[in-house]
Amino acid sequence: MRKTPKEGKDLTDLPTTPLLDRVSSPSDLKGLSDAELTELAGEVRQEMIGAVSQTGGHLGAGLGVVELTVALHAVFDTPRDRLVWDVSHQCYPHKILTGRRDRMTTLRQKDGLSGFCKRKESEYDAFGAGHSSTSISAALGFAVSRELGSAPEAGVGDAIAIIGDGALTGGMAFEALNHAGHLGTRVIVILNDNEMSIAPPVGAMSRYLNRLYAGAPFQEFKSLAKGAVRHLPSPLQEGAKRAKDLIKHVTVGGTLFEELGFSYVGPIDGHDMDQLLTILRTVKTRATGPMLLHVITQKGKGYAPAEAAADRCHGVSKFDIVTGEQKKSPANAPSYTKVFANALIAEAKADRKVVAITAAMPDGTGLNLFAERFPERCFDVGIAEQHGVTFAAGLAAGGQKPFVAIYSTFLQRGYDQIVHDVAIQRLPVRFAIDRAGLVGADGATHAGAYDVAFLANLPGFVVMAAADESELMHMVATAAAHDEGPIAFRFPRGEGVGVDLPDRGVPLEIGKGRMIQEGARVALLNFGARLKEVKEAAQMLAAKGITPTIADARFAKPLDEELILRLARDHEALITVEEGAVGGFGSHVAHLLAEKGVFDTGVKYRSMVLPDIFIDQANPADMYAVAGMNAPDIEAKVLDVLGEADAAARRA
Repeated sequence: MRKTPKEGKDLTDLPTTPLLDRVSSPSDLKGLSDAELTELAGEVRQEMIGAVSQTGGHLGAGLGVVELTVALHAVFDTPRDRLVWDVSHQCYPHKILTGRRDRMTTLRQKDGLSGFCKRKESEYDAFGAGHSSTSISAALGFAVSRELGSAPEAGVGDAIAIIGDGALTGGMAFEALNHAGHLGTRVIVILNDNEMSIAPPVGAMSRYLNRLYAGAPFQEFKSLAKGAVRHLPSPLQEGAKRAKDLIKHVTVGGTLFEELGFSYVGPIDGHDMDQLLTILRTVKTRATGPMLLHVITQKGKGYAPAEAAADRCHGVSKFDIVTGEQKKSPANAPSYTKVFANALIAEAKADRKVVAITAAMPDGTGLNLFAERFPERCFDVGIAEQHGVTFAAGLAAGGQKPFVAIYSTFLQRGYDQIVHDVAIQRLPVRFAIDRAGLVGADGATHAGAYDVAFLANLPGFVVMAAADESELMHMVATAAAHDEGPIAFRFPRGEGVGVDLPDRGVPLEIGKGRMIQEGARVALLNFGARLKEVKEAAQMLAAKGITPTIADARFAKPLDEELILRLARDHEALITVEEGAVGGFGSHVAHLLAEKGVFDTGVKYRSMVLPDIFIDQANPADMYAVAGMNAPDIEAKVLDVLGEADAAARRA
């Protein structure tokens, strides 16, 4: 009997899945014929489309690897053989086949399945992921652990990394390839080339992909792989031809992968189950050292709306299965990302030295809008945050005004370059940090929790946080005008709070905050986008006879010492509120108060920060409830600090 994707849902219009209904774990695939495995892939594809239509999530990448996922689980002995999915945007078919089918409609929701691979979720998720270019390193670690003699309970067999051509632009992937080739350990890397049929990904390296393997022990199926190109659908044939032409002009005597010590097989049609099964079985039986299998797939495969979409439905909200139309709630205010993009465009109109850099996220950071206006001044460096930061440093040293637009979670990947190449040289690189704070469905891997802590401790850095979209415009203007050293400003995901926007931002005075409301007894000092919650908490407190002072710091570095010391001097208690981890704004305020001897006066100081845990996916409000950062939590903190909590409870 078919498992229901959602309790109480009418199943009359859902496709039948007789083969999938027989699969509760990958071991059930072993008894299926090759023809049945092909049919099973079709059922998995329909199951995935149905589930994601209800939850939203990453659709296109998973649709592109359905056949590959079925073939891998059919040929290899998971979980003993370890599948390591890079980024793991494409892991939904893997989840369906590994005992999680009945929970797929909880994807990316509170207490539900993660949108990525997660070790604590399943023994089949060998290695957690959410950021790119890590799979080959992890798989090599599993392979070497096997060679060293894993503990029996670890039970490590083969290690298989599945990495996309986009993730291959990340330098870490090449570091791992180099090390694997040096060690000569048996490890299998599957290059999921899913962009050749769409558009060339950024960088020549990701197109450097086609030379047939010509050495033992695979001579007997060299002709099979070579012939496979003729049987690819025409768009995929074109992708393979471009890659082959590039290799012919760039290499002599072997591919890059072979030069690194890998045996190379490909390209193979990733949607042809017969090819996949034949070659995977041969690899499993006969590979002795590092092996790279080049598989060409198509994002969105098998679902017409995804195949037709420009981004192949990479990330979607809930959608209508028949039309593919996504169900999005009307916005009450423009998104912070769009406000940033438009503000940067305004600065670029006024100053031709303003340039923009993104690391493979032009749409996510809003720089696609900037690129439409100033294509020659917008640079997508690929999944290469380290290079992007140092590239920006070079641009700054050359007299340009670079804005590096990167999500907070991804900026972590370029921290050494921020310290060494930007901060030490006091170069005026501007960092636009999107997705600050907790981000919802992507969970802990994408939380923007640490940027204030790791930037504000660097000498000469200016660090700002926007409380609303108008403030964001002013901070873009401030960064454009600041030439004395590095400067950063952070802003959250999603729509703004709906404030009126100026025609253009105005530079702020560096290190100066602003007063929002004068009150008594307690001062609430906000840093970032919790200001709306702070104001709501103040209204709740007013109903209890407490009118707090509210100030917006704007700057974590340099601090507005005059404002902070006045707030501490004139109130019984001072409470800071921020969307970041300990070590950030509140820690700097505490250091200032200690150094100035303010604590000796008896003022009560508290810092509300994100807790020392990783918070799983949920909607942002629920995540902040877990963090204790919503308006009721702020109200409770004030009452507790003032000793009013018991009295308030009695009045209630």
